[in-house]
Amino acid sequence: MARRRQAVTIKHVAADAGVSLQTVSRVINEEPNVRPEMKERVEKSIDKLGYIPSIAARRMSGSRSYLIMALNDRDRTIADWKARQGADWVDQMLLGGMLKCAESGYRMIIELVDTHSDHVERELNAALVALQPDGVILTPPHSENPLITGLLEKRGVAFARIGAGSEGAGVSLVMDDEGAARLATQHLIDLGHRRIGFIAGSPEYQLSAWREAGWRTAMQRAGLPTAGLREGGDFSYETGMTAAAKLLGNKERPTAIIASNDQMAMATLDVAAERSLAVPFDLSVVSFDNTPMTIFCQPPLTAIDQPIAATASRAVELLIAANRGEELPTETEVIEARLIERGSTALAPDGG
Repeated sequence: MARRRQAVTIKHVAADAGVSLQTVSRVINEEPNVRPEMKERVEKSIDKLGYIPSIAARRMSGSRSYLIMALNDRDRTIADWKARQGADWVDQMLLGGMLKCAESGYRMIIELVDTHSDHVERELNAALVALQPDGVILTPPHSENPLITGLLEKRGVAFARIGAGSEGAGVSLVMDDEGAARLATQHLIDLGHRRIGFIAGSPEYQLSAWREAGWRTAMQRAGLPTAGLREGGDFSYETGMTAAAKLLGNKERPTAIIASNDQMAMATLDVAAERSLAVPFDLSVVSFDNTPMTIFCQPPLTAIDQPIAATASRAVELLIAANRGEELPTETEVIEARLIERGSTALAPDGG
């Protein structure tokens, strides 16, 4: 039976190079206070032994943890996972974040925190103490929670706020929700639609207001009415059903509806079917998010594709730069979304 090869550790490198563990750690962490000849000796031992630095070894210097922590809303994330409806926000966060982390030898971890909890500060403190992350990525609604952002600022932890305005500490990144809503609305206007309904998302999220503003702006620029064409939801299928029923129950119903996420767009398709409205010939539907479920709807949904992976990747890049002492942007960074055209939109019936 073959003997298992013993893993090479930082101790082996230190012994081979004839230096201390701290010196090896400083070389691994690319710290400046190492003499060139000492650095060369350690690097030769690393190459010779085939040593791959672990996070534990890199943390020995005490200056960095090489961990980026992303916070996501506990209740909504767990609900999406249990429903198994194809929501892939966390997947896309990990895709963009983990790949970018790997380029610089970092690791990314997702933590779930309930932003409504009275214990949110305690929960976040526990995670910070346990993981000691070099940076934190906040997603809505955490990115708009002053308790969370205030705590991170007080502790001196670099953080990026996704989906939040430019005011406040930390780096701000948005996925151009307002511009994306204008794009979706203009797509329908170009197809001849004049009565375009809008189902807004939860007011708890700032991006809901941005999306509604984009719809209103595009409608106003085209000289089209918005009165009686807006209904609110909370991103759930159930509220999408209620909102779509109200819009399609109007005497002058819309010929197109934009829903602020895929669940509410699916609900709109079902309400249309209940009322014997054919999509897209009687009613066009556009969605936000572009999760996997949009492909398998009947018809497949035209949707705004949110650049979640690209935004997470950029957030990681900025946080790593912050830990290197680089100057960070003070203005909100905008990651542009795009419209994916599928079978749920068509020319307006009877001229819109």
